[in-house]
Amino acid sequence: MTHAALRFALSLLAAAVLGGCAYSFSGTSIPERLRTVAVPLSEDRAAGGPAALDQRLTDALVARFADRSRLSLVADEGAADAVVRATITGYAVTPAAVTGTNLAQFSRVSVSVRVVVQDRVENRDLLDRAFTANEDFAPAEGLQGEAEAATRALTQVARDAFTAATSDW
Repeated sequence: MTHAALRFALSLLAAAVLGGCAYSFSGTSIPERLRTVAVPLSEDRAAGGPAALDQRLTDALVARFADRSRLSLVADEGAADAVVRATITGYAVTPAAVTGTNLAQFSRVSVSVRVVVQDRVENRDLLDRAFTANEDFAPAEGLQGEAEAATRALTQVARDAFTAATSDW
């Protein structure tokens, strides 16, 4: 068998083995049985933080699970093959860099979120994990800077949750 024929045969074998197992999109692996996803409004159990953290997290999760995969977004959880639920469990702002005069040069937003992804077709959890993300902002930016840092942190959580969920499927 020639080198080219061997390479072709190995390619066919790999395609046969990998084909039909799952759908892959940008490094993700989503089982064929999952075609739709619901992302209900996230729950905010954290004390403090900017307004509408729950909606910001929900939007970030939709952007990952529905916009960056082949899954179609549905509003009704009962009609979805997969459901992504998230709960903001912690929110804090702490000094990140202190000057010689004990003034914060940067503040750090820390957000903790528990994400559960359920496979409703096989009735099991695909992911149940806590995620934490941190983002810095200058205190001079005030509440607007804090809100933007919180949004960046929630976007990172959504990214991490999507990667964890789709790499485990």
